[in-house]
Parts: sequence; C-alpha cells; structure tokens
Amino acid sequence: MAEIATLFVTKLYRAAVEGVDLRDLAKSCRVIAADDAAGQAWSREKHYRGYTSYASLDDLPKRDPSIGALAKLLDKHAAAFARELHFDLSGRKLKLDSIWINVLESGGVHTGHIHPHSVLSGTFYVETPPGSSALKLEDPRHPLMMAAPQRSDDSPESERTFVYVTPKAGEVLMWESFVRHEVPANGAKKPRISISFNYA
Repeated sequence: MAEIATLFVTKLYRAAVEGVDLRDLAKSCRVIAADDAAGQAWSREKHYRGYTSYASLDDLPKRDPSIGALAKLLDKHAAAFARELHFDLSGRKLKLDSIWINVLESGGVHTGHIHPHSVLSGTFYVETPPGSSALKLEDPRHPLMMAAPQRSDDSPESERTFVYVTPKAGEVLMWESFVRHEVPANGAKKPRISISFNYA
C-alpha cells in the first residue's frame, strides 16, 4: 500500500482579537484618512480606490491610542503564530515593523503581491459590511507548477491553487510573508476598513 505524506505546509492564522473597541478603531481610521493629505495623494496617484496610509504614515501606534492598543494585542498573536510555525528565534522576539490603514471603497481592489522584507504579514478587520471582499491567497508553489493540470472543482481547500477567506470584523488573519495574496473587487456598498501589518 502506498504512503502519501503532506510536506511543506503553508499555514494561515485566524483568530478573534479580544479587547478591541471596533467603533473607536473605525472612528480613528476615518479621522486619520481624512487628515492624511499625503496618503490621499498617494492613493490617487496609485489608483487605489479609497485610502491607505501605507506610504505616508509610519507612527500609527504612537499617533493613535486605539491603534497602539491593537498593536500590543497583535504582538501576542504574532508570537503565538511564530510558536505554531516552530520559528527558532534564539531568544529574540518578532517586532512589528510596519502597520497601515486601508479604507477600500466599493469596487476597489488590491492586486496580488508579497511582502519580501518581512517574516509575518497580516490584516486586522475593522469593518466588513455585507459584500466585502474576501482575502485571496495563492499556493506559493504556483509559479513552479509549469505543466500541472488544474485542480478539480471539488478538491479540498488544502489542495487548491487559490483559497478565498472571508474575514469578519474583529478578526486577524496572518500568514508567512512569502505567500502571495490579493483583495478582489470590494462588492460592499460601504467601505471595507482594515489595518494591515508586517513583522520582522
């Protein structure tokens, strides 16, 4: 009888983040978005349908108490995920390297990408109105598959080339930063608000 082992597993961390005031956090995101002229200009220049502070603000945890409180909670989740991944950190800790706000308007997308200078990447979801985009994750082996046939429609999630995860407000999703991911068109009538981050 043949034996089939599962090797090189790609893990996705998903958890509810306790102790977050989503209303307060949503208000902070909107106020920062309204005041950040540089972020608004960058978003327009890059044809980002909505707003992101990705290229404009690098001090959000110090700038806003609610984001600062969230960052401390994310540290615990990142540490838990690192343990699950069996990272040998030699006594060191992962450090929050960057954190930014995303306000994705109806119809807005975020095309496929990776985060090459990070260890873990993720997103905390602040508001996910009905019809909000899922997170689309790609099998990291995809570029190497060459002549491999398509997977069947009824294949289990672990065997699919692309996996779509529909997040809920108050949840964090985390993955290793080499995993290519994207946000398909936002079908919600209202903005989808999230806070993304990297750990180094």
